[in-house]
Amino acid sequence: MTDLLSQDEIDQLLTAISSGDAQTEEFSATQAEQKKVKIYDFKRPDKFSKDQIRTVQMMHETFARLTTTALSAKLRAMVGVHVQSVDQLTYEEFIRSIPNPTTLSLINMDPLKGSAILEVDPQITFTIIERLFGGMGDISKKIARELTDIEMSVIEGIIVHILGNLREAWSTVIDLRPRLGTIETNPQFAQIVPPNEMVMLITLETKIGEAEGMMNLCIPYITIEPIIQKLSAQYWFSSIRRGESDINRTMIQSRLDNVQVQVSVEIGVVNLGFNDIMNLKVGNIIKMPKTTVREEFIFKVEERAKFKCRPGRIGSRLAVQIGEAVIDTPDELLIGTRDEEET
Repeated sequence: MTDLLSQDEIDQLLTAISSGDAQTEEFSATQAEQKKVKIYDFKRPDKFSKDQIRTVQMMHETFARLTTTALSAKLRAMVGVHVQSVDQLTYEEFIRSIPNPTTLSLINMDPLKGSAILEVDPQITFTIIERLFGGMGDISKKIARELTDIEMSVIEGIIVHILGNLREAWSTVIDLRPRLGTIETNPQFAQIVPPNEMVMLITLETKIGEAEGMMNLCIPYITIEPIIQKLSAQYWFSSIRRGESDINRTMIQSRLDNVQVQVSVEIGVVNLGFNDIMNLKVGNIIKMPKTTVREEFIFKVEERAKFKCRPGRIGSRLAVQIGEAVIDTPDELLIGTRDEEET
């Protein structure tokens, strides 16, 4: 509770002020400067935290690595893609910062609402076209023109290929299914959000051979807003750990199911001298050890013994019946056993 002054104390205070005996504190500009003031621009409100920006940068570093590998294989050239920066700015600032004409791909960000833009610098665009058309990809002069119908079709194939990498990079946060909409060359025809809307801009430094340029991925805030809470380092790393045990295991298993392997059955072993092997000719007969129907053979997968089996027949075709598994002994143990026997 605040103390109240008595009438005598008030009279003494007024007398002291009138005579100049009381010391008053002056408010100095230095004290005002010591106060930390945070400037807030209402025209450009920050929508993304530093943690969210760092998470997006880590996600797109994965996207950059995947794109580097994909373009290197597609173009058969040295390709380097690196994340240069991740910034937040207005959509109008982004449109003003890119050249005209350029390659603007409008991307549908299913299941998120809205669209994003992937802008590819003309220097990179025409280098890709030059390589795919059989050239060396050396673009010495700057080309500023719109794409022809054939060139547009070629670039569409490259963009679709790149979007597959984008889906994989975002898989730890959301099952993104990006789809290519249209490709524009004039930035004025690519108004996906109002000019003052905040966007996240991922700038990728791209180098193909001697050609250098930028790829810019522009994602509006209203598109990311439903999953904005998931764009944190803690959630991202926890999703990666879950992915290693669930999603990745299922994906690897599905791919392994379609892998072709060579199988064979060893029905016997014969020792031949080097001179006998050198003299083998077409039509020669090699006498194998005596075997019976009841004798077990060795069933091999990629030259490694896996099962014991018995010979038989299904219709007119020879067959084997799989039996018990063979214990797979490492080669190091076999070598060590042989060395011990020799000693």
